[in-house]
Amino acid sequence: MDMAEAAPDSVRRENIERILEAAERLFRHYGYNKTTVADIARDLGMSPANVYRFFASKEQIHQAICGRMLAASLELNRSIAALPLGAAERLRRCVLTQHKLTVETMLDEQKVHEMVIVAIERDWHVIDKYIDQLHLIYAGLIEEGIRTGEFARQDAASAARCFGAALVTLCHPQQVAQCLMKENRATAEQLVDFAIKALK
Repeated sequence: MDMAEAAPDSVRRENIERILEAAERLFRHYGYNKTTVADIARDLGMSPANVYRFFASKEQIHQAICGRMLAASLELNRSIAALPLGAAERLRRCVLTQHKLTVETMLDEQKVHEMVIVAIERDWHVIDKYIDQLHLIYAGLIEEGIRTGEFARQDAASAARCFGAALVTLCHPQQVAQCLMKENRATAEQLVDFAIKALK
């Protein structure tokens, strides 16, 4: 394929990235509900019709942004899973890093939190795919732990789902927001250690 043939795809990708970056910036500043496709187009110096050439709706733009955010989170978890450490320690770091990210990014930036809540309420399939991928990372670490004797023999896929469910209060934005400042709740470290002990 020569450069002339490749140009349309590269230009399309470039336009998609520009739209997503502008939309995310506006969503973060004004909030998802207050931002329109016309606002995104105006920010980019183009017409709304031009934005609609790449995305059918604001919801589709939102899904793509959420997909990017979740992909970055998965990449972070995969990098932790690849560290030369024991399986239990890598599992611990995965969850605590995700919790820290949720607290700092989702809750400290209220508009980002709003974007996540919209995704949970309207675009659950995007979140569902993310959870499936996260469980695959957990399952891989649990399998390693079983092989090395860190964890008891068990079905790794089932254990990964249970592990994720047991720690959902640390990573679900709404539950993190509700539990963060309450003194009668276990700390993130206590919850992770308890879940890891269950694997042993």
